[in-house]
Amino acid sequence: MHRAPPLPLPRPTLRGPWAARPMRTRSSPRCRIQGLEQRAGGEPCWAPDWPLNGGQSSPGGQDEGGFMAQGKTGSSSPPGGPPKPGSQLDSMLGSLQSDLNKLGVATVAKGVCGACKKPIAGQVVTAMGKTWHPEHFVCTHCQEEIGSRNFFERDGQPYCEKDYHSLFSPRCYYCNGPILDKVVTALDRTWHPEHFFCAQCGAFFGPEGFHEKDGKAYCRKDYFDMFAPKCGGCARAILENYISALNTLWHPECFVCRECFTPFINGSFFEHDGQPYCEVHYHERRGSLCSGCQKPITGRCITAMAKKFHPEHFVCAFCLKQLNKGTFKEQNDKPYCQNCFLKLFC
Repeated sequence: MHRAPPLPLPRPTLRGPWAARPMRTRSSPRCRIQGLEQRAGGEPCWAPDWPLNGGQSSPGGQDEGGFMAQGKTGSSSPPGGPPKPGSQLDSMLGSLQSDLNKLGVATVAKGVCGACKKPIAGQVVTAMGKTWHPEHFVCTHCQEEIGSRNFFERDGQPYCEKDYHSLFSPRCYYCNGPILDKVVTALDRTWHPEHFFCAQCGAFFGPEGFHEKDGKAYCRKDYFDMFAPKCGGCARAILENYISALNTLWHPECFVCRECFTPFINGSFFEHDGQPYCEVHYHERRGSLCSGCQKPITGRCITAMAKKFHPEHFVCAFCLKQLNKGTFKEQNDKPYCQNCFLKLFC
């Protein structure tokens, strides 16, 4: 007797929430699991929805065989208000690292963040001898993320360029703006090079430098024109050697007789109306020249016909005898003795 071969039994089909499902991954570009080292769109790259813990589902709205992108239910925000972004991100990263470890995926920390003191498993910023989460490497003053921008360090703290210059750079005395590059230090102040110029004419200073007066800087020309003593002869500024006389200062070449411009021998001069004169022109201005010899009268003199004479030079215009008795006759603005006058004009 022949027996019919047994019919193949159909394989049981598992149905229900525990049935295994094919592995699915998120569609974010450039998103792969590599020890949490890469990110997509600036956010953490989460694990795919493959079965965890024997493929059993978890209550509370999780996908079957996987976990929610927001982390496990135990990391949900506490009641009473929305969680802070930083704490939520830390919780998500911690849950992800724990789940990957359970799956046998090793995650190697790249260091400890200098701000939050937690391990860094994704992108890392290395600066000032420390490592940081990118979102934790921020300007100390404005708290904005520095990212790939330049920054400055002061007292072990990072600052963005704007805040560093605003807080710590020297200020220009002229415009009060921060000095970012070259600086001029003068008059116990700091200046932009383009803002340090003559306070009078606005010209930049050359190799001769500048001169100070009342806290202001002046070029050589304006300084001496405005503040240097003036010569009593030419009224120009005295820059070097000078002569002090008659309560004023003089260029040596300007201290001469104001009439004939002759230099004074041995420094001797005569004063009239505040000006220096030689002896001849001094007596001329004073009216003390002898009308006979045109020389100064320093001793006795005779005044006649609105003129002055040495006694020996007051003589008769015809016989040239000295009119020592003081008696004379005047004719045509000339003196005559009595006898010559009678002979000539009578």
